[in-house]
Amino acid sequence: MSRILLSFLCLLVAAPAAFAQPTVSAVRIGAHPDKTRFVMEMSERPRYRVFTLPDPFRVVIDLPEFQWAPGQGAPGQVGPGVRGGLISAMRFGLFAPGTSRVVLDVSAPVRVKRVFLITPKAGYPYRFVVDMVPVSREDFFAAARGGAVVSDPPLAPTQSALAAPPKPKADERPTIVIDPGHGGIDPGARSITGVDEKTIALIYARELKRQLEASGHYRVHLTREKDIFIRLRDRIAIAERMEGELLISLHANNHDSPKIRGVSIYSLSEKASDAEAEALAAKENKADIIAGIDLSDQTEMVSKILIDLAQRETMNLSKQFANTLVGEVGKVTKLLGNTHRSAGFAVLKSATVPSVLIEIGYLSNRAEERLLRSRKHRTRVTGAILKAIEAYFARQDTLNRS
Repeated sequence: MSRILLSFLCLLVAAPAAFAQPTVSAVRIGAHPDKTRFVMEMSERPRYRVFTLPDPFRVVIDLPEFQWAPGQGAPGQVGPGVRGGLISAMRFGLFAPGTSRVVLDVSAPVRVKRVFLITPKAGYPYRFVVDMVPVSREDFFAAARGGAVVSDPPLAPTQSALAAPPKPKADERPTIVIDPGHGGIDPGARSITGVDEKTIALIYARELKRQLEASGHYRVHLTREKDIFIRLRDRIAIAERMEGELLISLHANNHDSPKIRGVSIYSLSEKASDAEAEALAAKENKADIIAGIDLSDQTEMVSKILIDLAQRETMNLSKQFANTLVGEVGKVTKLLGNTHRSAGFAVLKSATVPSVLIEIGYLSNRAEERLLRSRKHRTRVTGAILKAIEAYFARQDTLNRS
């Protein structure tokens, strides 16, 4: 019995180390005349998958889920000083359950010449090395057709982020899907004090979920519960699988002028209401590119969805809800002029779920950034959204009875 107890205690002591995530302790770049070398220092031998994507040109590195050392910044950020040679920028973060992703923006077409691992020695941990060389555009596509460079044994396939369960048949309450914008490898905008849009969006989403559930009138689901990347099309798929009756995508904005502030609300339209709305939609629609997604096959699908939307009048319901939001949110905080705007936001292109995107304020405005980090302001804004939701469904009930 004593030996069994001793063995159990040993297992308890060893458990934290056994289940600890691998760590990246340093990242650096070597710019050589004939190549650019990218190096990551890691606590464990990683499995990996390395591939390239075009337009814009990127090198994508998939690894097991790991922790970044404090010196490398927060997930999604460009590591300090991590640029040089062919590499113009770097992003990293949780891409899917169990998979971390590093995306290297490169200034020209490249070929991954070599991927290898240096085992620990001379005080260094494992060093994961990717060598890349410049090539012509034609040679880039020829190399890309050869597929990814993978470890032996290979990295496990990427898990799906579509964790939303189907709506229970016995629950007749409306389903509200809240979409915290960005996440994981995609930080979104960054405030003047270093707060990421993805963080603000998730905090507001959780508060809105809390208030909706406290009312007892709705089923509520978040597209993401933590700091993880979700593809734009998967956000739509989650809302549709949940049989959502509203999709509310929460964001925070940035502007070149630090004086601009206020909430703005967007619904889908094939034609943007103004140039600023069009520019914002173009920026938000780049989220999948930022995370290293190949979008070369999406044009036809998007066109089909827009036609479907027009047939199902989903856009009309979205506009009705957006107008209701303007009235309620305007009672508790400052609104941007021409508050209800429209543009071709990819996340709003569900064929069946009325959808709006709310920019809850400007992180580039010092006063509004302080407000956005305030619990009191967060409660008031999400409370106004709740009132708009209640008014929207009350109107739908009236129309259905008439």
